[in-house]
Amino acid sequence: MGGPRRMSSALLLPFALLSLPPVGAFNITAYREEVESSLRLVHAVATGATGALCVTHRYGRLRAPLHAARWDAARARADLAANMLHQLGLENAEVLTAVSQSLVMGASSTERAVGARAIALQPDGVVQGSIAWQRYGAGEPIAIPSPPMDKPPDPEYPWYVSAYQTEELRSSKFMPSPPGAAMGGWWTYPYYSCESERWLLSYTAPVSKVRGLNGVVSLDIDISNLEINQCETDDDENDNQIYSFHGTHKCPNETTYCIYKPNREMNARHAGWARGSYICKCRPGYYSIHHPEGFNGSLVEVAFQEYEEGGLDNWSEPYECIKCQPGCETCSGPEPCLATYNWPFRISLLTISVCCAVLTVSLTCYTRHHRRVKVFRVASPVFLSITLLGCAIMYLEMAAIFPVLDRYFCIATKWTRHLGFCITYTALLMKTWRVSLTYRVKSAHKLKLTDKQLLQWMAPILLIMLVYLGTWTLSSPPDAEVITDDLGLKFKQCTYNWWDHSLAIGEILFLLWGVRVCYRVRHAESLYNEARLISIAIYNIFTVNSLMIAFHLLILPRAGPDIKYLLGFIRTQLSTSTTVLLVFLPKVMRVVRGTGDTWDSRARARGVPASSSLNGIGLVPDEPPDLYQENEELKEEVQKLAAQIEFMKIVQMEMNNRHLRPRPGGYFSSQTPAPHSPVHTNSQEGTDWAGPV
Repeated sequence: MGGPRRMSSALLLPFALLSLPPVGAFNITAYREEVESSLRLVHAVATGATGALCVTHRYGRLRAPLHAARWDAARARADLAANMLHQLGLENAEVLTAVSQSLVMGASSTERAVGARAIALQPDGVVQGSIAWQRYGAGEPIAIPSPPMDKPPDPEYPWYVSAYQTEELRSSKFMPSPPGAAMGGWWTYPYYSCESERWLLSYTAPVSKVRGLNGVVSLDIDISNLEINQCETDDDENDNQIYSFHGTHKCPNETTYCIYKPNREMNARHAGWARGSYICKCRPGYYSIHHPEGFNGSLVEVAFQEYEEGGLDNWSEPYECIKCQPGCETCSGPEPCLATYNWPFRISLLTISVCCAVLTVSLTCYTRHHRRVKVFRVASPVFLSITLLGCAIMYLEMAAIFPVLDRYFCIATKWTRHLGFCITYTALLMKTWRVSLTYRVKSAHKLKLTDKQLLQWMAPILLIMLVYLGTWTLSSPPDAEVITDDLGLKFKQCTYNWWDHSLAIGEILFLLWGVRVCYRVRHAESLYNEARLISIAIYNIFTVNSLMIAFHLLILPRAGPDIKYLLGFIRTQLSTSTTVLLVFLPKVMRVVRGTGDTWDSRARARGVPASSSLNGIGLVPDEPPDLYQENEELKEEVQKLAAQIEFMKIVQMEMNNRHLRPRPGGYFSSQTPAPHSPVHTNSQEGTDWAGPV
């Protein structure tokens, strides 16, 4: 029959301290010393070293409380027996025999006791009458010698204390009772009986004085099947373990932890009653080369006992585990777990990238300084500066991925990569799109798209990118995750999730649109060949991004941190540096050679129209007239005027030519009133043609 729910060990510890001798304030250290003394007794019994104990004493008492609620049925029988003796009296030997024998009889193991006794005491503590029973296994109980008559019981009995020593039977031999427990007696501490060679727990219930006699009813419970678990445990509901020994292992807590390993040998006496029934296992992040499976708890206990008896202070050193290399959650040796960073190599690549960013900013200043030179002026200095700004931001990505990555560096990586891409290639595609629109116009009127109009188209694209990156950073900021390379070494890489995938898809669609625009202007002629160079830059970035995706996902998915840094450097140089060289190197070379204000002679020889040569924006207002770049509106007016003059010549020739006979009522009849328009249809009836026949 199971007992009620027990209290936790932490709550019972203060009550266990109550059993210590009153030396002022209760001391937890004294309690620990008592438990250690009990462990030594357990070890002596387990190893058969009971000679000194059993020669001078008959009992070895522990100072380790345990949960006794599982034997509440037997305890209730003892309380009932004490109450019956109080009712029936203590002077009748048959009553003592019957009552004591009933204690070792029961329907279940939790109700049966292995020993019982009933004693009647005179007022001076001398035994008036007594009877004792003992039972082994499932056999019938047998009577055993009881405390002799006409003398007080032996004070060594664990279950007895003289009434002359205390007003009650309660003494330091008994465990503190749980709070709120309704018991008529007290449980003793566990003890070892040399006579019966087993671990026992006794319950003693006093019999109130009746007709001048006091009495004691006691029963013994065999607890040899209990276990001693010295490891920390949260399983305070395990009735088969003595909670006082929980947490008394000697494993070095800094590097090891305790694993309970009960002794399951069938031929071992009191298999669970053994000190050191545990293994000191290395904690995660620590290892032991010579003892990978852990240290034997028995050896650790012996080493600790020698230390207490005056041994070396570093007794635990042989049982300490060694810390793993940095980054290793678990390990079996000193092998590294983190990938090493080749810092000189990374610094050299970072230096090149920073120099490129500085040169890009310098090129921006150079473009601003020479903005009135034709080679820069016809290419929109504003968009050229925006392009260089985006390239400088993309170069800074190499600084963001340079150190060991964390959340903040990952955020900087996403911003520099995507925002720089958006600024650079949006500016280039806006210029190319303007050329495409101008090139495809077939009407007589010219299509004008100024820089201001293009900036108005470009602003929403940049705003969408800023909103997306800001939302990404605030709602789900990218963080660094630990991945492994081909050698199993760990390093950190920025996470890739649906935010990255969505943005990558958007950029691919944007580049596909750019490829389409560039394809449509492939035959367009422009001064300085800028449209074609921008198209090559767009094709290049699309190709480079596709190849790098293939490298990262298919060819080198488990590359180390230095290889990934090198791939990022190559991608930046092939995309950003190539774009800068294609768009700006020809312009700078013309300025250096002094031909920046000279029109491209090859384009002029092919008759390139002004709308294409100037990217659709025309000459600036302060440009002097040029034979080859006149205003298209003036050309259209001249063409219209020439057509009208030719029409009037034909009309006058027909009217004054006598060799032509006009039709009656015709347009060229002399009698016809002067028409107000060439399509006048009213004529006078009866008018004859006076010309020659």
